[in-house]
Amino acid sequence: MNIPTDVQIITHSDKPAFAVVPYDQWLQLTGQDTEVYFPHEVVGFQLQGYSLIAAWRKYKKLSQVQLADQLGISQSAMAQIENTESKPTDRTLSRVAQALGITVKHLQD
Repeated sequence: MNIPTDVQIITHSDKPAFAVVPYDQWLQLTGQDTEVYFPHEVVGFQLQGYSLIAAWRKYKKLSQVQLADQLGISQSAMAQIENTESKPTDRTLSRVAQALGITVKHLQD
């Protein structure tokens, strides 16, 4: 089982009452993220040779610098992540997906 890392615990009467997880992680945990749809423009960018990460970034109208800033990394690191030969870690994919407002499944081939 994939244990969420971005959990917020809400207490009531000094006891844990609720656990709040990011929506994409909740979908994964509940198995509800089986269908993933891609906008036509994202597919078009991919057909032009862009990686899925780069295609989504371009679709969201962000520069590499803007996305890198959101992730707290350099533009050159962002370029390496976007390289079509790159194999980003699950943690990196999760951070990128969150920054782009999409699910991790949108970034997996």
